[in-house]
Amino acid sequence: MLLEPPTQKIPIQEIPISKNIKLFIKREDLIHPQISGNKYWKLFFNVNNYLSENPKNPYIITFGGAFSNHVSAVSAVGNLAGIPTLGIIRGEELREKWRDNPTLVFAKRNGMNLKFVSREEYRHKEKLTKFLQKEFPEALIVPEGGTNEDAVAGIKMMLNDDTKDFDYLCTAVGTGGTIAGISKFCEENQKVIGFKVVDDDSLENKIGELTLKQNFHLIDSCFGGYGKIKDENIRFINDFKDKYGIPLEPIYTGKMMQKVFELIDEGFFPEDSRILCFHTGGLQGIEGANLLLQKQNRNLII
Repeated sequence: MLLEPPTQKIPIQEIPISKNIKLFIKREDLIHPQISGNKYWKLFFNVNNYLSENPKNPYIITFGGAFSNHVSAVSAVGNLAGIPTLGIIRGEELREKWRDNPTLVFAKRNGMNLKFVSREEYRHKEKLTKFLQKEFPEALIVPEGGTNEDAVAGIKMMLNDDTKDFDYLCTAVGTGGTIAGISKFCEENQKVIGFKVVDDDSLENKIGELTLKQNFHLIDSCFGGYGKIKDENIRFINDFKDKYGIPLEPIYTGKMMQKVFELIDEGFFPEDSRILCFHTGGLQGIEGANLLLQKQNRNLII
């Protein structure tokens, strides 16, 4: 087994708020310095089950965008295990610019090969996956964001005795694997809220197929679109870190927490609710986000 469950408990920190509601955040970002948050658990069974088959020529292939947390995590797993990795990266224009991208530089340092494809080609990942599986028959091909049945099984590890007494379980939603795992394995009385950071109307059906439960609810938290960072997002993230000492990234957990605070102010949660939010990591993306913000002469994430 390459990836092991952490030997220490993942801390759950209370976020003190002046409401008759208890708000907490589970610091999954602290699992591993490079394989962060939900990515650790999404890869847990994908990688361990693959290696248990003792492939003669192990190879891990995955997909992602320019600042992908998933690509970063897979490259770190490959480096840790001494397994070659290949990242299929969206955007041909990055072929000549990857050295300016901290996520891709990190992946290359970990030994990952990068193949840049057009956005059109990237949209047809099923076709691309079949081609890659034929070219590399022994490879483990992990889908974009890591979402598949093994990933959903891994997310179960985010739930334990410490998470049972919460009324609401909250997570950011990108490809849907994390919320599917929380929904599938949480307590029967718990409500699951997914804060959707992508504009994808098919997500609810995808999640339903993975969890086979109807205990989850999706709330739009795009704030202008996937990967878009508004000034209000930056202000919230910086204020949050200043007040509570917890860093947030601007694409997933930052938007989720901002929306949670808005819902609390709107009276969405009943009094005496106990809310647990999952910090799904991805802090590596802050450096890349700040590079883009700097070019736009905007405030940076501290």
